[in-house]
Amino acid sequence: MIDALTGIRGKYSKGRTLRPFFCPHPMKTSMMLRRVAVLVPLMTGFASVANAGEAARRAAVNPFMTIPFIVLLAAIAVMPFVCKHWWEKYYPVVSIGLGAAVVVYYLFIEQNGPRVLLALHDYFSFIMLIGSLFLVSGGIHFQLRGKSTPHSNLALLAFGAIISNIVGTTGASMLLIRPYIRVNKFRMKPFHIVFFIFIVGNVGGALTPIGDPPLFLGYLKGIPFFWVAATTWTMWAAACSVLLGIFYALDYRSFHHTARSKQVDALEHGEKASFDGLGNLGFLMMILIGVFIEHPPGARECIMAAAGAGSYFTTNKKIHEKNEFSFLPINEVGILFLGIFATMMPALDWLAVNAQSIGVSTPGQYYWATGAISSFLDNAPTYLNFLTASFGLVHLNIDNAADVQVYLLHYWQYVQAVSIGAVFFGACTYIGNAPNFMVKSIAEASGVEMPSFFGYIVRYTLPILLPVYALVWFLFFR
Repeated sequence: MIDALTGIRGKYSKGRTLRPFFCPHPMKTSMMLRRVAVLVPLMTGFASVANAGEAARRAAVNPFMTIPFIVLLAAIAVMPFVCKHWWEKYYPVVSIGLGAAVVVYYLFIEQNGPRVLLALHDYFSFIMLIGSLFLVSGGIHFQLRGKSTPHSNLALLAFGAIISNIVGTTGASMLLIRPYIRVNKFRMKPFHIVFFIFIVGNVGGALTPIGDPPLFLGYLKGIPFFWVAATTWTMWAAACSVLLGIFYALDYRSFHHTARSKQVDALEHGEKASFDGLGNLGFLMMILIGVFIEHPPGARECIMAAAGAGSYFTTNKKIHEKNEFSFLPINEVGILFLGIFATMMPALDWLAVNAQSIGVSTPGQYYWATGAISSFLDNAPTYLNFLTASFGLVHLNIDNAADVQVYLLHYWQYVQAVSIGAVFFGACTYIGNAPNFMVKSIAEASGVEMPSFFGYIVRYTLPILLPVYALVWFLFFR
């Protein structure tokens, strides 16, 4: 849901380049680099302290302290639609204020400082991955050429599903959505964008921790990088194949009902194929390598930060202008997720102790429960909450490395169910997962008439996605 959060502004004007929340005022490159240099030892220090307290069993907390978490997620889901301008102005106050209340509770009531540092470390690792991928993808510009056909669209969506596991669903969506719209501009229909959200923005990124934010949180908790791909690739292949097949049938019908003159125009006015920002592939490799580096503590985050900064400062400004690059999305993500990571501490700790009392006990039930909540609330904390609850079912601690290994050996189906549920169901609404709302905003700015929030659910989620997800449940989790 990351870019669902970022889409609350709804406008990404060309050339508008805002600074991130940790750098609110314009500054020279050298000054910003000095600030980054100051953050490096701080990251390492936080990681060391957090890891030192990670093995400690978290204490059960007052369940009423989960209210700030519920309020924040509800505000993120609802406020951009019911009180947009107020939310745009005051979301930092809401997010940081609710988070601060929970932090004060842990520091002075629970006297559990290591727990706060652990959450801060997880947040920092999370935002470094998201931020660095955002910067690198913003420095790469694709331009396609030729005629919009069902075969070419099918190939592009399949390609997007694959690369979303390398650059993330956010990165893949931002790389491909504008070229996809341009090449289809003479016969673009709402379903073209909706299936782009389904496949590139959500389901496609279910194989690696880089693919979707929930899986990266699992990786931070000790789930091996390639474990998800090795155990869920059949589910990914089944869902992607069915969705691509449905899309091809719809697009084939649309193509043959499109006026022949428009098809000729699309061919004659096809854009010149190009690929700009090739040097950013090197920075992308830095990020991929950094993901695997766990020692010394903080090294992974430092490498990601260096890759993101290197990409931003070496990318030609014309590429950023073509991509309509802005710091606004990552700025909002950073602030909102700071509040999310702080407020979800009591929810995680309560679930760890009370997992057996919530009435969800089988992998199939975890699949549907995780998916249902991920459809409307952020799928990253939803994933972590239900994964924590599943550990609690067998009295294991998700923050204990030895317990994680035992869990993957004996209870691996629960990890499958929570992972697939969180990633897949993020496609069910505009606010379910990373690129959904941003892709919608870009499409509408390009003149595509997109369905409303509830129209999206009624016309596409209920008749298309839910039967596909029911098939996944029947084949793998029944």
